Amino acid sequence: MSRRQLERGEPVRGVLTGRGIVPLDGRPVDDADCTVLHIDMDAFFSSVEELRHPEVRGRPVIVGGTGPRGVVAAANYPARRHGVHSAMPMSRALRLCPQAVVFPPDGATYRRVSARVMDLLRSITPQVEQLSVDEAFLDVAGADRRLGGGPTHIAQLIRARVRAEQGLTCSVGVAATKFVAKLASTRCKPDGLLLVPTEHVTDFLHPLPVGALWGVGERTEQALRRMGLRTVGDVARTPPDTLRHELGRALGSQLAELAWGRDPRPVTAETVDKSISTEETFDTDVHDPEQIRRELLRLAERVARRLRAAGQAGRTVGVKLRRADFSTVTRSRTLSEPTDVARRIAAVARELYAASGLLGTPLRLVGVRVEGLVPADRVHHQLALDEDGPSWRTVEKLQDEVVRRFGDGALRPASLAFCDEDDV
Repeated sequence: MSRRQLERGEPVRGVLTGRGIVPLDGRPVDDADCTVLHIDMDAFFSSVEELRHPEVRGRPVIVGGTGPRGVVAAANYPARRHGVHSAMPMSRALRLCPQAVVFPPDGATYRRVSARVMDLLRSITPQVEQLSVDEAFLDVAGADRRLGGGPTHIAQLIRARVRAEQGLTCSVGVAATKFVAKLASTRCKPDGLLLVPTEHVTDFLHPLPVGALWGVGERTEQALRRMGLRTVGDVARTPPDTLRHELGRALGSQLAELAWGRDPRPVTAETVDKSISTEETFDTDVHDPEQIRRELLRLAERVARRLRAAGQAGRTVGVKLRRADFSTVTRSRTLSEPTDVARRIAAVARELYAASGLLGTPLRLVGVRVEGLVPADRVHHQLALDEDGPSWRTVEKLQDEVVRRFGDGALRPASLAFCDEDDV
């Protein structure tokens, strides 16, 4: 495996060393300080369409508008090999690749799949900074002991779970900074993993073109080229005062730092002190109360898992119920003590649904929310009269461990295990 693979766009799964890209073969790697991961879903929109339409797998797929002014929103890798790319006029894309299968964008489905992926990431660590529907940064500094491995092991776990649970692939960059991690995920696509150890950051960065630096657009790239700077290494070897004089103080200082891989920005997760929620939009409206109740249980499990991953418990449980005409009803109830237990959250959510007056009413979306969050270790749990032996919280924490090791469907309530997959 070599740098040439990166340049050809071949999948890469390895670690950058002084000898080039070395495959990950199970031997220990020096990744202790590389706690920033950048997760980038591969050709996300088109991959979701291939998942929904298995008959088109292996063929060029384009997502976008088909009218006279239609543009390409996304293209899978077979289509890209014909020169098709996003923002291209659809008419030109079809001239380049007339055999492509075209799907209109389905934003609701893409957002729904994205939410599932992000829920998966937050079950690894609460330190998730979502950038868009198909990419996010993670800081896994606090997750290695719980998951039994370092950052690279966690990256491999994420890739395996995304494939097993969502049927999709993602590429992961592992580094000490956000800038390098994002570049690494880009350079190892598709379906790749690249660790850039701190000691080899300059080996990775300096051969890249100046356009790889954050903040370098077309105009800045032209300015750098007029200065005779064509690679990141050229920028790194230029005195910072010269860069500031030519590009302005802020941008010049930023590029001088990035060219050496220095990026102090932390992963900034969304705040967890207000609420944690998740929701599901059905492919077709659902009126069966039993199916709604199963979905509320499924959503309660997601929320509870995220609460436990964040070390939080919540006092108020709420539900969101959207009718077929898009009108929305919300209901909530405050508990006697905070909880992070899915069984308790689901029970309240189902009671709220039963009291909503919407039993039998077709619904297009349901959601579960927990708010009024406090640190879970401050909650004194009073055993209920029907708790004999291990508490449900203990059982669900064990379930968390099983799911982390074997995937989302490995262990779940019987009512979900045996429900029709079309319910999902």
